Amino acid sequence: MKTNVGKFALSLVAASILAAPAMAGETAHGKDITAALSDSKVNVNFRARYEGVDQDGIEKNADALTLKSRITVKTGSYQNFSLGLEVDKVHAFVDDYNVPGGSNGQYPVVADPEGTDVNQAFVKYANNGFSAIVGRQRVLHNNERFVGGVGWRQNEQTYDGARAQYKGKNFAVDYSYIHNINSITGGNVGGDFHLVNATYKFNKQHKVAAFTYILDYDTAHANSSSTYGGLYNGKFGPVFVNASVASQSDNGDNPNSYTALYLNGEVGSKFGPVTVLGGYELLGSDNGVGFNTPLATKHKFNGWADKFLGTPGNGLEDIYLTAKGKLGGVALSATYHDFSSDEGSVDYGDEIDLVAKYAFNKNYGVLVKYAAYGKGDNATAQTDTDKVWVQMTAKF
Repeated sequence: MKTNVGKFALSLVAASILAAPAMAGETAHGKDITAALSDSKVNVNFRARYEGVDQDGIEKNADALTLKSRITVKTGSYQNFSLGLEVDKVHAFVDDYNVPGGSNGQYPVVADPEGTDVNQAFVKYANNGFSAIVGRQRVLHNNERFVGGVGWRQNEQTYDGARAQYKGKNFAVDYSYIHNINSITGGNVGGDFHLVNATYKFNKQHKVAAFTYILDYDTAHANSSSTYGGLYNGKFGPVFVNASVASQSDNGDNPNSYTALYLNGEVGSKFGPVTVLGGYELLGSDNGVGFNTPLATKHKFNGWADKFLGTPGNGLEDIYLTAKGKLGGVALSATYHDFSSDEGSVDYGDEIDLVAKYAFNKNYGVLVKYAAYGKGDNATAQTDTDKVWVQMTAKF
């Protein structure tokens, strides 16, 4: 992460606006602004995490002990306007690891670079179900399969632009125009990005959504695409069903010409204290190009070892089974993945993911997490990888 001039300017603007009421005197407007400030909320969050990686083909094991410190300020409302400012700092106490694009190639990658970042800085208007936000902000759609914040990493992915939302009783629509993406590695990714999501709730058991993502990158042209799709979440007594379908084709200056299909289906149910879920996900392929989700929270999908952050050219099929529940207040989950290609019947290997979480109270929590990936056919570029995480969180 690098704090550039634009980020610094955003923080100065937000700080100046927040300080303005001190000069407002005793006018009615001054009192209103003072009241808005008195309704402000300040939150502090700390997340300490050890991540260890043992990856075949790389000389040394990675050891990363990092601390994310975050302060979030949100003002109260003044004539339906409010402000938000959030700053993160990531410090590595142990930095025996490489970062994406880094020079420590003797270590596996841990995507948690050090630095200080203005994570959010925005002006918000909200009234009668309508809201608009201008500035640096989070944008999280549905299950974050297509647009997310990559909140697992110490530095979050946020977006610079304008967002308008309307939320009614059963219907909601969300449109964002984004001109810059603040990546988890601290880089700035420019382009013209249109993100649209609409949801409708028939009742508590059934919900549908439709989405459109038009991405036109300034430099990473291979990521430029047009995606149209929908999803369904439903409950039938003890059984729940999630389904999604989408079509993606090249856009802008993408050098590739393709039209690829996305499919996802999940069925699950609760059996006493244990919930069991089975799923199938397809990121299809066309003309040697795989379905691409560059804005997704990818760590949530296709295994925590992060072997498939980029879809292979001949696509990806992921068949998975999850069992989760609680034991003595500890939330436990286990998932098995079987990976293969969409085209060519290539065995991409398998993975086991385990996690245990415990909340001492609303302020403190601990997490232990493990991922073990085993490679498939020798023709693939993937290698056996084990990852372990131990994490402590504190929030106030």
